[in-house]
Amino acid sequence: MRRTIFDDDHELFREQVRRFVEAEVAPRVAEWNAAGTSDRETWRKAGAAGLLGAGAPEEYGGSGGTFLHDAIVIEEFARARGHAMMMSLHSDICLPYLLHYGTPEQKERWAPGAIRGEVLLGIAMTEPEAGSDLQAIQTRAVRDGDDYVINGSKTFISNGQIGDLFIVVVKTDPDARPGRKGMSLVLVPADTPGFVRGRKLDKLGLRGQDTSELFFEDCRVPVEYLLGDEGRGFYMLMEQLQQERLSIAVGAMASCRRALEDTLAYVKERRAFGQPIAAFQNTQFKLAELATEVELGQVFVDQLTAAHVRGDDVVTEVSMAKWWTTDLQKRLTAECLQLHGGYGFMREYPISEDYADAAVQSIYAGTNEIMKVIIARRLGLDAD
Repeated sequence: MRRTIFDDDHELFREQVRRFVEAEVAPRVAEWNAAGTSDRETWRKAGAAGLLGAGAPEEYGGSGGTFLHDAIVIEEFARARGHAMMMSLHSDICLPYLLHYGTPEQKERWAPGAIRGEVLLGIAMTEPEAGSDLQAIQTRAVRDGDDYVINGSKTFISNGQIGDLFIVVVKTDPDARPGRKGMSLVLVPADTPGFVRGRKLDKLGLRGQDTSELFFEDCRVPVEYLLGDEGRGFYMLMEQLQQERLSIAVGAMASCRRALEDTLAYVKERRAFGQPIAAFQNTQFKLAELATEVELGQVFVDQLTAAHVRGDDVVTEVSMAKWWTTDLQKRLTAECLQLHGGYGFMREYPISEDYADAAVQSIYAGTNEIMKVIIARRLGLDAD
């Protein structure tokens, strides 16, 4: 089915992205997966090719596009299984915080480097005792003259080892009760004394993308590194989660398409009982069902992408898309692996990687259970 949200200029941009991915990303995926991280040179090349901050303003070196351009980058990297670079985290999640809430000085200092691939970004939200429940964070930033002194720990932080600048979620009001008030965002360069990188965590999937523990031990940063207004951190996070969750849905659908395409090719070639396994009715029915769900999901995500670019409030619908598309990704990769038989369990077949990579999709950026809570509340189903 022809997608209608992209025009000819978008498709020319897609060709540019695909050429870059085929030349610079696809050949390095196995290397990154083995090393547990991507390499900085490829990030710089991506910046030079205009793939970082494709929707960012031209004054900071961006392409001046929209989220439609960012969505193309997400799709093409997902298609190549180039998850190691975590492009969406850098360009579509972290960079918008800097561009939307940063002071002119903050944006001038860090945005151009981020768009060139020289300053790699991360966001430090999750703590050992606070995942989807952000209101429970314990990391503190205490004002001391013209500085904040940060103490605490974070875990499951993407780009934790390779990142240069982190948006750190902290409590700036020690007297605030647990909840939305008293939470702030502070920019912390990785070379700041007291910023300590912990372990690079050993994960089931997304093995090429580094995920780490971070520690803050009397980490002192200037007050001017506060991002936005003090005490407004929770609200700023909520304002940006629409794009974060939409980004995940975009990537989930692209990954579903790639896994489905590979499986269709496999079942036509693999033979059992004297015929291709594509000839069995069970295979046909399973793949017909999955192909239908992929088309339905793609139409929904495309419509949400267009609405987001228009500036519509689609928090409810994006929450629906986040849980549904990632649930589909997990079910689809499991079914496709089953159709590969024993070969699907072998790491030399990409479907095994797809299966492992899909597992986290329903967990990060708010678990799928939290997505359903959000939807229920916005349907007026609060338990009072």
